[in-house]
Amino acid sequence: MEKTTLYLPADLQRALGATAKREGRPQADIIREALKTYLSHRTPIRLRSIGVGSDGEVSGATSEKWLRKNWKTSKSAGTRR
Repeated sequence: MEKTTLYLPADLQRALGATAKREGRPQADIIREALKTYLSHRTPIRLRSIGVGSDGEVSGATSEKWLRKNWKTSKSAGTRR
């Protein structure tokens, strides 16, 4: 288990302390339970950039081929064309 420090507003700290005392449980146990419940109801993050540039004519393979053909280093000028 990893150790984490939390800064809580005074009212939340009092409520947590009262709940722990009333239930006879450690505050850390109550916090873990609350976080587990909260995080289990969250929607996972979806990567929005994947597939945004989908194109029937351009693919990773065709772009690599184009780069190899057109983006060669010029030996005389030391620049890319």
